[in-house]
Amino acid sequence: MRLPQRLSPWMFLAPALIIAVLFHLWPFINTLVLSFTDARALGGGSFVGLENYGRLLEDPNFWLATRNTVLYMVVVVPLLVVLPLLLAVLVQPKLPAIGFFRSVYYSPVVASMVVVGLIWTWLLASDGMVNQLLQALRIVQEPLPFLTDASLLLFCCMLVTVWKGLGYYMVVYLAALGNVSKDCHEAAQVDGAGPVRRFWSVTVPGVRPTMFLVGLLGAIAAMKVFAEVFVMSYGTAGPGGQARTLVYTIREVGLGLGGEVGYASAMSLALFVLTIGFSVGYLRAQKAETP
Repeated sequence: MRLPQRLSPWMFLAPALIIAVLFHLWPFINTLVLSFTDARALGGGSFVGLENYGRLLEDPNFWLATRNTVLYMVVVVPLLVVLPLLLAVLVQPKLPAIGFFRSVYYSPVVASMVVVGLIWTWLLASDGMVNQLLQALRIVQEPLPFLTDASLLLFCCMLVTVWKGLGYYMVVYLAALGNVSKDCHEAAQVDGAGPVRRFWSVTVPGVRPTMFLVGLLGAIAAMKVFAEVFVMSYGTAGPGGQARTLVYTIREVGLGLGGEVGYASAMSLALFVLTIGFSVGYLRAQKAETP
């Protein structure tokens, strides 16, 4: 029996729609409902209205996590916009063995964040290679507390995020660089423009939309950061939890048999609103910037 023609497209879309509803839409709706309850891991809870959201406003851990998350985004995003572009420009020419270098730069992307975090934890430990090298060069007298000082720990996590993301965004930029007009480069070269001048006057304008895209993707990823902080702090988020981020705090609040699922859901909705608000503002800035 043949289906009506108008139903055929829906049959092709059905698997994706079912997955989207089951694993995206329904969890979001469930989180939204739970945020208005005092539900715990082992109990359904009761309706409490806006009590959880009022509690957020008075929770110092929430504001500390928000500050750290915003700081994380402010530091990481510019680096992920600029450094991969410079790397892509370096590996774009078709030179002998250039494929090897592209593979090397991309290799951290395919590694597990847990593995990457453990490697950097060993490197940055008080008796790790970085401290031993700094002491051998007499740059420092005592090991630097990379993993035991809250501020240094947070910035070390940022370093790991940037290091792991370089290869991914490099590939994105390589695709964009392939669409930059070679005629413009040749014309600028004929006019006497050097490599730096051509980069600023031809390459950057040509990949500007991609730079906005990379910035948006990097910002969203930075707001969801968790694995770096958890692994490199051995699950403590630094001394007194001072390096905590929003996702780390959500997990901490909602985890365990006594986890406050309702309050963690309210915190998750706050993160969602923060992410959407930034994304909308960022896209408006892009629209205003685009001629």
